[in-house]
Amino acid sequence: MEEPRRLKRTQIDSTAGAISGAISRTLTSPLDLIKIRFQVQLEPTMIDKNVYNHAPSKYTGILQASKVILKEESWRAFWRGNVPALLMVMPYTSIQFTVLHKLKTFATGSSNISDHIHTSPYISFISGALAGCAATVGSYPFDLLRTILASQGEPKVYPNMRSALIGILNTSGVRGLYAGLTPTLVEIVPYAGLHFGTYDTFKRWTLAWTRDKSSGVHVANDSLSSLQSFVCGFASGTCAKAVCHPLDVIKKRFQIKGLKRDPKYGAGIEPYAYKNMHDAIYKISYKEGWKGLYKGIFPSIVKAAPATAVTFVAFEYTSSWLESL
Repeated sequence: MEEPRRLKRTQIDSTAGAISGAISRTLTSPLDLIKIRFQVQLEPTMIDKNVYNHAPSKYTGILQASKVILKEESWRAFWRGNVPALLMVMPYTSIQFTVLHKLKTFATGSSNISDHIHTSPYISFISGALAGCAATVGSYPFDLLRTILASQGEPKVYPNMRSALIGILNTSGVRGLYAGLTPTLVEIVPYAGLHFGTYDTFKRWTLAWTRDKSSGVHVANDSLSSLQSFVCGFASGTCAKAVCHPLDVIKKRFQIKGLKRDPKYGAGIEPYAYKNMHDAIYKISYKEGWKGLYKGIFPSIVKAAPATAVTFVAFEYTSSWLESL
């Protein structure tokens, strides 16, 4: 009896994770594209006298970038790379939530989600970090393809995902599909850990506050309302992204090294621009200033916070619906 229940729980986590990831990714695609454009832009967003490179930048702000992309590439550009992004995020969130539940079940000795709320922040952090690593390795090539298609601009270097895949395999082989994997894994450990750790913490605080407001009345199934889940997810997404953004910038730089974009988008990133993560941090800081490590931070947070919120709300709603079937 226990085995079928575990199998059903795994299927629910996997399906709910895939659906919630797809919904969140599609809704926030325009902000993700703008974020990537900033991250791969070598020129300083604002002229800084302490930075040697004073060339004007293509994009200077979220609104300005939106207008330029809309004018030059049409509204469809905001969803460029969304197909590989969906192919990435659906297995990513599916694997992530499944592994997360397995790890919390192992740590607590219970497969009941309501019991997982009471796990320590350390367990939530470690479970989230390990789940993030597993999901990243399983879906990374699609993340790379998404980044390349979103950053290339017009005229396109690769017209679609298939041509990008063939181009990478021809020039770099299978290894090229994992360019930037190391900084990605270094990023995902604190990001996923903070992502789930802070969400669980905010969730416990909210449940405790709700009980206090209800004079100690038990909250049904220790569950949050959709609005409460959204607020907790919004807060956890903001915290995680604010801390880990520099690592995301480095990851994007490694992912598009050697991509030949039109000169109007600024200087390109040469194939051997960065030797390793340490070298990338040094060169970005030296050539673009410390602000270079935070390029795209505003669209990133604007995107990450609601994306995380939507993911958690969609996951919990879909999970509850599937359990009722």
